[in-house]
Amino acid sequence: MERLDHFMARANTEYYAAHDPYGDFTTAPEISQVFGELLGLWAAVVWQGMGAPDPVLLVECGPGRGTLMADALRAIRRMAPDFAAALRVHLVETSPRLRAVQAAAVPKAVFHDRVEALPDGPMVLLANEFLDALPIRQFVRQEDGWVERYVAKGTFTLGRIQSAMCAHVKRWRTKSPLRDGDVVEVGEVATDLVAKLAARIAAQGGAALFIDYGPEHSAPGDSLQALRGGINADPLANPGMSDLTAHVDFEALAHAAAGATVHGPLAQGLFLTRLGLFQRTGVLARTLPPARGAAMLDTARRLAEPDQMGRLFKVLCISHSALPEPPGFTA
Repeated sequence: MERLDHFMARANTEYYAAHDPYGDFTTAPEISQVFGELLGLWAAVVWQGMGAPDPVLLVECGPGRGTLMADALRAIRRMAPDFAAALRVHLVETSPRLRAVQAAAVPKAVFHDRVEALPDGPMVLLANEFLDALPIRQFVRQEDGWVERYVAKGTFTLGRIQSAMCAHVKRWRTKSPLRDGDVVEVGEVATDLVAKLAARIAAQGGAALFIDYGPEHSAPGDSLQALRGGINADPLANPGMSDLTAHVDFEALAHAAAGATVHGPLAQGLFLTRLGLFQRTGVLARTLPPARGAAMLDTARRLAEPDQMGRLFKVLCISHSALPEPPGFTA
């Protein structure tokens, strides 16, 4: 019997070590080059608000194929050459196979296994669809108390939790009453990561931008899912063969960011629109043949429209208290 977060961590480590995840799903940077360009220019404006420190770390967690960072750097070199000269690219990635792909896309990047290994100094950090793959625990409300979900032989089983563990679900007691059988998810790894980043940012300066999917407010429910070959799969079957993710608890992340200023969460569609998604895409589309231009405009709508990625995906920023409100969060 294995605790769910341990199972998920092991399965995803095996999956990313041996598979190309983009055969199973597509992320925003792979949908449109404009996504990475906008985030690069977002980072440049934040850097200016920091007082333009030189050097400064430009960090990405979970860089995928390196597409986002490559697109960001291209826009930065063109539009913000001073930032381009000051930045040092650092990528947080554990998969040796993905590191090789990322190194080809971003040749001067320095790699780290953990954010704790990043060198000291001010930084701007980007994390797109990174938190959703971090392990979660699931707790089930029962009439006589809480139990925790474990995995045994490809199915869920329930185990008692010690009273000290109830602290992880304590905040649920202040919300609307839960019914027997309701599941609540706790992303300890994600909240611990954000807490560490917030402490670092408060001490050394900078900002971190997280883009991921999940509700704005914590809500009960089982959101664990698996994708294999682009379709939903049983998350407990064949560990290491599917990508396992779960909704990000943005309310819990905001609560964990003590010492830093929290902006958002904001719907991805609104955030990208404010950054100029449709204007930039329109400029690019006009340089292409009509069919390709129309296809490019479709990618912008896919990222921003509420019935596609625009509402489900949220954007959260944590920044040093002295920084002005970052782009995209001001109406």
